[in-house]
Amino acid sequence: MKAQTTSALLILLCNSALAIDDAAVRQCRSLNETQARLACYDALPLADTSPMATAKPAPAASTEQFGLQRPPGQIDAIQSHIPGRFDGWRPQQTLRLANGQLWQISDDSSGVHGIENPKVTIRRGFMGAFYMEIEGRTQAPRVQRLR
Repeated sequence: MKAQTTSALLILLCNSALAIDDAAVRQCRSLNETQARLACYDALPLADTSPMATAKPAPAASTEQFGLQRPPGQIDAIQSHIPGRFDGWRPQQTLRLANGQLWQISDDSSGVHGIENPKVTIRRGFMGAFYMEIEGRTQAPRVQRLR
C-alpha cells in the first residue's frame, strides 16, 4: 500500500499541470499511518490550471486583419469595393480596395470588366486561399493580401 501511495504522489508531483503547496506536501509526507497520509494528500488544494481556466479569450474578429497571417476560421469573408473605374484584372495585378487593403491577383487568371466602383467580396477558401468575387462576374480570381 505504501508503494502505491508513493507512486501516486510521484505522478502528482511530476505532473506540471498541478500546482501543490510544498509545505502541505511535506506535512502529508511526515504522516506514518497510510490512511491518514492518503487522506492528507487527497485533501491538498490544487490550483485550477485546466486549459479553460488559463485560456485567454479570443480577440474579437476584425476586418482590419482579414487576409494577413491569421488562423483560419476568424472571419469567412469581407466586403468592400474597388474605387473608380475597374476594367478588369490580370495576373500579379495589385488592387486597392476602398477599405485601404491591398490585394494581389495570385493566379494566372485575367478578366475584362468595365464597371465603376464594383463591389467585391473576398472569401476565405480551402488551404488558406482567398478569392475575390467581383460584382457582375462569375469568375473569382485567387488573391493574396499584401497589406
